Amino acid sequence: MQNRKAGIQFILITVLLDMIGIGLIIPVLPKLVTTMYGGTISEGSYIFGWFVASYALMQFVCAPILGKLSDQLGRRPIILISLFGAGLDYLLMAVAPNLFWLFVGRAVAGISGANISAANAYIADVSTHEDRAKNFGMLGACFGVGFIIGPALGGLLGQYGFRLPFIVAACLNLLNWLYGFFVLPESHAKENRRPFDWKQANPLAALSQLGKYPVVLGLTATIALERLAHDTLPATWVLYTTYRFNWTERDNGLSLALVGIMFALVSAMLTGRIVGWLGERRAIIYGLMIGAITFVIYGLSTRGWMLYVGIIFGSIGGVAGPAIQTLITKMVSATEQGAVQGIIASIHSVVAILGPLMASNLFGYFTSASAPMKLPGAAFLAAALLVAISALMAARSARVGNQAHASAAD
Repeated sequence: MQNRKAGIQFILITVLLDMIGIGLIIPVLPKLVTTMYGGTISEGSYIFGWFVASYALMQFVCAPILGKLSDQLGRRPIILISLFGAGLDYLLMAVAPNLFWLFVGRAVAGISGANISAANAYIADVSTHEDRAKNFGMLGACFGVGFIIGPALGGLLGQYGFRLPFIVAACLNLLNWLYGFFVLPESHAKENRRPFDWKQANPLAALSQLGKYPVVLGLTATIALERLAHDTLPATWVLYTTYRFNWTERDNGLSLALVGIMFALVSAMLTGRIVGWLGERRAIIYGLMIGAITFVIYGLSTRGWMLYVGIIFGSIGGVAGPAIQTLITKMVSATEQGAVQGIIASIHSVVAILGPLMASNLFGYFTSASAPMKLPGAAFLAAALLVAISALMAARSARVGNQAHASAAD
């Protein structure tokens, strides 16, 4: 029992520090990339898009591989190796002499960040049926808290040098690795080990099963377009605020911390009530409409304070995601929930690769000398259009899904 408690605590700390490490470098990485590239912020934005996409690509490829390796070798070695690798990787990025080595470091960060699959498996191993939901809820809370602390701390540290947040992130990961080396017990019993299978580790395997689930297939476009729009934010937020409003690392860190705070507040206090009051279908549509309006606010803001209004207003639109998840779980049998969630995760992963490339290219083009008009918020306006289209698709898919669910109930 004591080992189980220590293991859960360590995994929660690991996820918290993972998110803090990611958040630490968000306020400084775009400027570091563009500075090392040596061009304007518009020219550097194209390169930065590839940095963001490479991280997502490596996570997409490596998450199922690390998950399957943890089934064969155990959770402990995969988690500890990932932590040690992350610590060394942040040190590499802290001293990277050129863009090539910075890019290598970012790709390796995506590999080490894929340890979330092993962390989820660890929680499943050591949780009883009664406390599993609570433990996964605590895992989600660590994501939120980490994204509040990380950007705020990274913005403050970034004022003293672009490399300092990387050094702090490295220290956090290496200290956590050292702590885990002594306290983390293995959770995966040897009799439950399974040999590694490359076919099952294929990251596209889940997407190939999409046709089996008509409800998910109907909402695929909604999920993909909404996520594609959302991924404009990490790819262009710092580039946009720096170009448009001359925000410092501190300004960007505080604004991103507010995003995390509002997400946590809405998730904890409003989402359940709003979805219960409106129902899934209307919560999805209204949430997406709020999201589209929020992106318009971002794209057309003429003063920095307007972005804060958008963050606070737009956080209410966050109810759309949980409402979509709820609707899908109602339409799928209990024996198929895991497979369907795997499909949704795969959709998110693929879009996380494409979204940053789209957003950074739009920003780069519409802030360049060759643009027909200067429109630094072009990526956000494109995101608004994508979300508006996704709302229309959701209206139809959710209506069909509700009718099918009602027929099945009869």
